[in-house]
Amino acid sequence: MQRVRVGMTGLAMVLVLIGLASAIFTSANRDGPVSAIGASNSTVVANMTDGGNAVVEKGKDEPLAELGVAPSTGATEEINAAEIAKREEAKRQAAGRK
Repeated sequence: MQRVRVGMTGLAMVLVLIGLASAIFTSANRDGPVSAIGASNSTVVANMTDGGNAVVEKGKDEPLAELGVAPSTGATEEINAAEIAKREEAKRQAAGRK
């Protein structure tokens, strides 16, 4: 019976500690950010960035391909669907004649 009492007391203490920690962190999140005198304003600094208008160089999104570790996923030559269709049709006609 004493083991059950000690276990329940321990469980209650853990729940109280979790509730206390939750209350502390919740009150800390409600406080506004502290700004020092002469410090930069975060909204102004955020608006000074480029905004995603920078031109991305080709190949910068594939660092492994640049190092030569993995092949590039980009096409090395343009695909001409009409030319491929003509080749396939010529193969079919050649196979039909035999």
